[in-house]
Amino acid sequence: MKLYYSPGACSMTDHIVLEWIGAPYEAIAISREDRRTPAYLAINPAGAVPALVEDDGWVLTQNSAILHYLSAKHPEAKLFGDGTPRAAAEVDRWLAFVNADVHPSFWPYFGGLGWLQDEASLQQGKAAAGTKLRGLFERADRQLQGRDWIAGTRSAADPYLFVVTRWAKAVGVDLSGLDALERHHQRMLADEAVQRVMKAEGL
Repeated sequence: MKLYYSPGACSMTDHIVLEWIGAPYEAIAISREDRRTPAYLAINPAGAVPALVEDDGWVLTQNSAILHYLSAKHPEAKLFGDGTPRAAAEVDRWLAFVNADVHPSFWPYFGGLGWLQDEASLQQGKAAAGTKLRGLFERADRQLQGRDWIAGTRSAADPYLFVVTRWAKAVGVDLSGLDALERHHQRMLADEAVQRVMKAEGL
């Protein structure tokens, strides 16, 4: 398998999951500029990461799809619960929360407001995004009360939560007082697989 990623991007989630699984893979770093080249657009027409390419040339894109695929291909890793429908649904609940609610809320910080003509409007957009993100991270913090992992057991949702928490810290979202979230973040940072991925991605 080959994983195309950009350092620190949401593709870091899949990178960590591949390390947790322990299956052979090759990680290929690709810059924002190179994601627009014809060679990469032939792999992923959206010009985005991640992209997973299997040995037979089959290509899978979209973070959630890749996480589902890897977890199903390697059930021994138990990254979607204990095999019961309810446990899998719980992982899906929190994976969807991060993928569909938290991740897109960073849009104003990552150039999504570039069409605005004045700095004041840009800062207002970022402030509104920060307020929304604070509320979302408060929800994650409440879920993590008394838990080590967001879905109860270690799952594919945890690396994604780790990645967006890194983003929040980088852009200055107020995470003060969210102690359970911070414990989760430190737990991930202490994980040897996470450390290997961060080193490989130059973070």
